[in-house]
Amino acid sequence: MAPITAHGPDAALVELGPWQRGLRAQFPIVTGNPELTYLDSAATTQKPQAVLDAVQAQLTTANANAGRGSYPWANAATALVAGVRDRIKTFLGDPDPERSAVHFTSGTTEGLRMVARDWLPELLADGDEIVVPFADHEANLAPWLEAQQLLDRQGVRIRVRELPYQTSSGDYDPAALAQLVGPRTRFVAATHVHHVYGGNMNVHLLRRAVGPDVPICLDAAQSVGHLPVSVAELDVDFVAFSGHKALALPGSGAVWARQTRGPALRPGGWSGSPNTTGIAGLAAALDWLDAAGTERIGRWTVALAARLTEGLSQLDAYEVVGCQRSLAVVSPVQQRCGIVTFRHRDIGASDLGFILFDHGFMVRTDGHCQAGVGERASSVRVSLHVYNTPEEIDRLLAVLASLT
Repeated sequence: MAPITAHGPDAALVELGPWQRGLRAQFPIVTGNPELTYLDSAATTQKPQAVLDAVQAQLTTANANAGRGSYPWANAATALVAGVRDRIKTFLGDPDPERSAVHFTSGTTEGLRMVARDWLPELLADGDEIVVPFADHEANLAPWLEAQQLLDRQGVRIRVRELPYQTSSGDYDPAALAQLVGPRTRFVAATHVHHVYGGNMNVHLLRRAVGPDVPICLDAAQSVGHLPVSVAELDVDFVAFSGHKALALPGSGAVWARQTRGPALRPGGWSGSPNTTGIAGLAAALDWLDAAGTERIGRWTVALAARLTEGLSQLDAYEVVGCQRSLAVVSPVQQRCGIVTFRHRDIGASDLGFILFDHGFMVRTDGHCQAGVGERASSVRVSLHVYNTPEEIDRLLAVLASLT
């Protein structure tokens, strides 16, 4: 691979190099295993020391059940949960935090199912339509189909329509969506960053396409913690995300709800004990991300992904999945947000994954939970975060080149 130069996305690697090295040093699992390279951050991210310290402090100084006691530890846990709700609103740039709500979940999937199960049925009547993605993550299709089935059993017939995509780039097609939306369109679900192709799906263009009154629910599993997310700019009504994909612990996550279009989101059933340890870790992760700068994290991972796609485009044995116009470091279209998926033309994805691990690289190899009309064939997914380096990308490309 050519040396890093100060042009195009590569310029970010030059400019941000010292900043990145300081952040990388804060991840004990990364610095403690120099022989290994973790390239699976779309599945789960590694945790900085600040998050580990926050979890340890919560468990050793004020571990109690929130909302179920009046002694100091319980009061501290209760205050923690309330405070992190406000912290999430601030992190997402909530323009009206007094009206909105945050509900903690185990992750994105539960969050989307909460909207589908506890909110959407109240919005819909017989003959209404919803528009949802059929080629994104399964978690952003199955809940809406389950809601349709639930309503069908109640005698309410709704129509589920496919969110249109642009064939050239794989992004959503706002013009086609505008033609699809009609007087019975009540709801749209979308994905911020695609979990296979890595593209920012231009969700900011959807509001104009659907009009001012249709609620939009956003799967932000691959954007929160990876790049800036502003609910004010996106003008969406729900944001579901996973803590473990944003430097926090597994089993933590949240749904932010705007509460201005349609009924308020009120999760059904009895509210059990909150995951206070996960919530403490999530608060620390958001603090760490704010201090590091999600804009700079996004620039860094986009630049690394561009370096990888350009290298792969020069190897005839490999096919990069997704938009073929965004392979070069200097690209005419929007580039991948830290996710690059590819196949070897002769070596199966699983076999390639084992080969790469023999060289110290940890990648994802399967169908990546694609929904509906999404690609089903197995592939290798490399997903990056701020702890990854240009040197790791170059070493990976050297190994891949040796297999051609």
